[in-house]
Amino acid sequence: MNEKERAVLDLIRANPYLSQQEMADALRVSRPSLANIISGLIKQGRISGRAYILPEEKEIICIGGANIDRKFHINEETQLGTSNPASMTVSVGGVARNIAENLGRLDHNVRLLTVAGNDSDWDVIVRESSSHMDVTDVGQLIGKSTGSYSAVLDHDGELVIALANMEIYDYLTPVYLEEKSRVISNAAMIIIDLNCPKESVDYIKKLASQKGNPLVIIPVSSPKMNRMPSDLKGVTWFICNQDEAETYTGRSIDNDGDWKKAVQELLAFGAENVVVTSGSRGIMAASAGEEPIHFPAVEDVHVEDVTGAGDAFVSGLLHGHLIGETLNENVRMGLLNAAKTLESSFTVRPELTKELLKKELEELQ
Repeated sequence: MNEKERAVLDLIRANPYLSQQEMADALRVSRPSLANIISGLIKQGRISGRAYILPEEKEIICIGGANIDRKFHINEETQLGTSNPASMTVSVGGVARNIAENLGRLDHNVRLLTVAGNDSDWDVIVRESSSHMDVTDVGQLIGKSTGSYSAVLDHDGELVIALANMEIYDYLTPVYLEEKSRVISNAAMIIIDLNCPKESVDYIKKLASQKGNPLVIIPVSSPKMNRMPSDLKGVTWFICNQDEAETYTGRSIDNDGDWKKAVQELLAFGAENVVVTSGSRGIMAASAGEEPIHFPAVEDVHVEDVTGAGDAFVSGLLHGHLIGETLNENVRMGLLNAAKTLESSFTVRPELTKELLKKELEELQ
C-alpha cells in the first residue's frame, strides 16, 4: 500500500461519509485520481463498503478509442526494403480519450469507457490519463493488445506508411456497455466515437434516448461512417468533417451553398445541433430550426502539430455547451482550443484550464 492509499484510508476512517470530491480536495488530487485510488483499495480488500460515497456531480461518459501513438521519423532519404536510421516519439491518443482529457483539464468530471489489453501500453495510457478522467471501468482483455497507431514519416515529415492496430475495439460491444449501463444512464453527457462497432453505437443511442441523456457522436474517419446510426434522432451534437458529411448525406460539398445544405440535411436527420468542419475554411454550424452560420478559422496560427486539434475543437465546443453558453460562444471556444492545440507539440495541451480558455477568448475579442 502506497502513501496516497494510506492517506485515503485515514480520511475514510475519520469520516466514512466524505464525498470523493471532499477527499480529493483534502489530498490535493483530482477527483478521477481519487476514484482510481479507491478502486485499487477495494480490489485489495481494504475497503469493503461504499458508505463514504455521497451523490456526486454527474459525469461525462466518453466511449471509444484510447491508443498509443508511435511516430518514426526517418533521418535521411527513405530507402525501402532495408533499415532506415530513425527517431521515435510515443504519445497517448484515441478520440474518446483525447476528448476526455481535454474536458478533464477544463474541470469536468469525466469517465472513460473503452477496452484495452493487459499490457505495458495500457499502463502508459493510465499513467498519462488517470489525473484527468476515471479509468476504473475500462475492460482489460488478457491476450489482446491495446489499440495502437504507428506512423513512419520521411525526413520532410510526409507520411510513408501507417499501421493501425485497432482490433481490440471489436470487443467494445453492447454486452460490455450494458454492464456499465447504470453509470451511463446517470451521465450528464455521453460522447461516443466511431471506433465502436455499429451495434454499440446503436445501443448507446437507444439508451440515451430512453434515459434522456445528451448524446454526442464523433466520427473518426470516412471509412468508419458505416457505423453511424440510420438517423440522428436523439443526438444532441453531431460534429463531423466535410468528408464524413459527404459520406453520410451522399452529397458532394463543392461550395458554401453545398456546405450549408449538408448542415441542414444533417439537422433533418434529427440532430439538435450540427457542426461540419472544413480545416482552414472554418466551420458551418446550426441548431435545429435555425439557418447555418459560417465561422472562420482562427487566423495566424503557427502549426506545430495537427494531432489532436479536431478533438480539442470538440472539447472546447462541448465545454461551452456544458456551462450554458450560446452556439456562437460554443463554436468560438472550440475554434480557439483547436488553434492553441495546433500551436502545441502535445496532443492535448498541458496548460489547458477553464480559466486559461476564458482568458484566451477575452484576448481574442
